[in-house]
Amino acid sequence: MSAIEARNLVKRFRNVTALSGISFSVNEGETFGFLGPNGAGKTTTIRILTGITAPTAGSASVFSHDIVLDTVAARRSIGIVHEISNVYDDLTAWLNLMFAAELYAVNKTERERKGSELLERFGLFERRNDTVRGFSKGMKRRLTIAMGLVNSPRLIFLDEPTSGLDVQSNLIIREVIRELNADGVTIFLTTHNIEEANLTCDRVAIINRGQIAAIDSPERLKKTIRSVQSVEVAFDSNAVIKDEFLAFPGVSEVRKEGDKFRLFTEDPAGVIEALTSYAHSRGIRILSMNTFGPSLEDVFIRLTGLTLPSHGVKAID
Repeated sequence: MSAIEARNLVKRFRNVTALSGISFSVNEGETFGFLGPNGAGKTTTIRILTGITAPTAGSASVFSHDIVLDTVAARRSIGIVHEISNVYDDLTAWLNLMFAAELYAVNKTERERKGSELLERFGLFERRNDTVRGFSKGMKRRLTIAMGLVNSPRLIFLDEPTSGLDVQSNLIIREVIRELNADGVTIFLTTHNIEEANLTCDRVAIINRGQIAAIDSPERLKKTIRSVQSVEVAFDSNAVIKDEFLAFPGVSEVRKEGDKFRLFTEDPAGVIEALTSYAHSRGIRILSMNTFGPSLEDVFIRLTGLTLPSHGVKAID
């Protein structure tokens, strides 16, 4: 059974088309990543899938319940965690959780049991009677996710759950995501942290300009662009000139990254031989050398048409 089925979703806002007929499915029990640059259509898609807005055309269902025609039934299985923490600063952590549970119509006994469990899980139980106003950003984020889980959803939407958080909060949230998935909860995750998607998601959809550019597992997506393999090398000399490596056979690009050089190639073995000869001919030593396959970030850049100029990331029009 699919947790989500989206079929030819179109969304227009006056003269702007936010979604151009996208289709995808999310399997029950999987962690599904939804990646794309700002303005790609991620938020619009979530708003449709959670019943906040209706599509201009197409349809979507959650556990076989049409999100437009059977919204109440579909929403019973859903937990939603928005990018901005929606906690009430003047309430305690406990009262925020209880309020969220009442909105989800969770009975008193169950919401008190679940509330205590969630506060323990997110490291907030000792602060349960403190007003949220004094909480750090990471603590508020953890509380927000706890509020989204208080109804024990079968499907949870996590919109940028770890954006801008401290290390402790990141680790806690990622561990909770793994635990939820192990318990069979379906997770729909949007994130700008591509490495997070790489480590967390079973499958990833990349959306760009309202269209799905690719859907697959992170590893299979990486294999689609073998040309982004690279060799990283560091020498014991500061006299090495980056542009010299562009003359090596099979090298398409060279980047200096800290004290290392990264050479992009379709022939890593040939480049390793060339680097060894280069070091020997100049009487310098290689301190380290590593080979890398394409990363999910490389796939993302290739499929969304982004470039990495010297002064930051810029989208190609």
